[in-house]
Amino acid sequence: MGISKAAFLFLFLLSSVKGDILDDYLRTDGVWILVRNKQFYKTNNEKECAEKCEAERNFTCRAFLFTRKKLQCLTLAENAKMTVTFTSTDTVLYEKRIYLMQCKRGIGTDYRGTEAKTQRGIPCQKWAEKIPHKPNYTPEKYPSAGLEENYCRNPDTDERGPWCYTTDPAVRFDYCAIPECEDQVTHTGEGPPGECMWCNGEDYHGEVSRTESGLECQRWDVQEPHMHGFTLTHYPEKDLKMNYCRNPDGELRPWCFTTNPNKRWEYCNIPHCTTPPPVSGVGSQCLSGKGEDYRGRIAVTESGNACQPWNSQLPHKHGWVPDRYPCKGLQGNYCRNPDGEKKPWCYTTNSSIRWEYCTIPPCGRTEQGIADVPIQAPLTEECYRGKGQSYRGTASVTASGKKCQAWSSMFPHTHIKTPDRFPDADLRDNYCRNPDGDSSPWCFTTDPNTIWEYCNLKRCDDHTQEPAPNASPGMMERNTGPAAPTTSGQAEVGGRLVCQEKDTFVQYGAISWELDCAQPSKPGFV
Repeated sequence: MGISKAAFLFLFLLSSVKGDILDDYLRTDGVWILVRNKQFYKTNNEKECAEKCEAERNFTCRAFLFTRKKLQCLTLAENAKMTVTFTSTDTVLYEKRIYLMQCKRGIGTDYRGTEAKTQRGIPCQKWAEKIPHKPNYTPEKYPSAGLEENYCRNPDTDERGPWCYTTDPAVRFDYCAIPECEDQVTHTGEGPPGECMWCNGEDYHGEVSRTESGLECQRWDVQEPHMHGFTLTHYPEKDLKMNYCRNPDGELRPWCFTTNPNKRWEYCNIPHCTTPPPVSGVGSQCLSGKGEDYRGRIAVTESGNACQPWNSQLPHKHGWVPDRYPCKGLQGNYCRNPDGEKKPWCYTTNSSIRWEYCTIPPCGRTEQGIADVPIQAPLTEECYRGKGQSYRGTASVTASGKKCQAWSSMFPHTHIKTPDRFPDADLRDNYCRNPDGDSSPWCFTTDPNTIWEYCNLKRCDDHTQEPAPNASPGMMERNTGPAAPTTSGQAEVGGRLVCQEKDTFVQYGAISWELDCAQPSKPGFV
């Protein structure tokens, strides 16, 4: 036990000597968390944002969010264990490791997890309360012991580990059943991909089944405690076996959903192989799907701006650097799609335009040898006729400028307007559509606080009479009076704002719950 503790302290001190402030944080790409207590800062990179978190005096900073494209920094009083999480493509969440550990090292004096019951199942008494037991160890007397709420702690370096005062008047205190942290992988990373990973671990097929903070992984074929779409049926080639860590969606490295209801997913600690990766064939020279495998040499955006080199931070600072994403093809200043956008893009050399999509010729229409010659993009529908139910354009921005959520995605908003349920509505990608006969095309948004909005589209000049708002069959299905639609996802009936049909249902199996328009999706359905 003493050796284990000494080793942990040595690693901690070594981290301090290296001076990399981010070593004390757990990084999660593509996640946004909903918090009330936060501070906004403008920083150039993640390290500067971490320094803001360390220096935060308005609250105890447990995490911070950093947006790579806008360079925004938010210091947070909560982490993902304490609140609701959402998907946000361009956001990186950094959480202090000390507040995430669900296991103990040594005797657990540095344990800062959220276990709040004893080994016998008795709920813990809050450290700041005096009923039913008057405590000797309080937050005031031991401010560095992490005596928050009623979480198990070890403020007196008890040899038996974390404990707490109990809510049972007959039992003053008892120890907590905190598991020992396991070394998830102990080899040197010289073996095949079943033991280590190349690149971002998209071909990893090993059997690690715990996250880097010690949480057990949820089985891929199970929908509890977290409902998800990563199943063998949808991803038959991704080897989603048992509860092993995998990378089915091109993340930074392998991950898994966790068995902790308060932590949806987390990265796994898979070492990089020391041997070079196997040589793969050349990437596609034309657009196939979303263009994630495009390796052509087009280096100009669809509006004519030259692309900024990926290894350059001028004129725009960013996190998509070749060293961090070695298998994303980030060479030169060529258009690429490293983050699963709807098509390849790049940062531009225009200081007033941070990034734009590129026009890549589709594979089915381009002969080999001319794939790198930019062609004119096909004209997209810039307007809609009637109610827009026949609109098949590629607009994906709402009237207020919010990005649309993909119809097949359940994040950040769970819904029932899916391609399977509406096969004739052309619910592709995140394009604006009108599957339910509303007054105009709309979409769910990627803003966690705005469920849906009408899209930024104009009616074509076809002299089609605008239908009355209350004639829309997709609106106000649970209301009896006439309704005047707004772009905020609400309608006024009888002098009060009520939710429209899009807002009202969150489905889990055969269960549907009504939502309050003013509230984000219920925790547990996100």
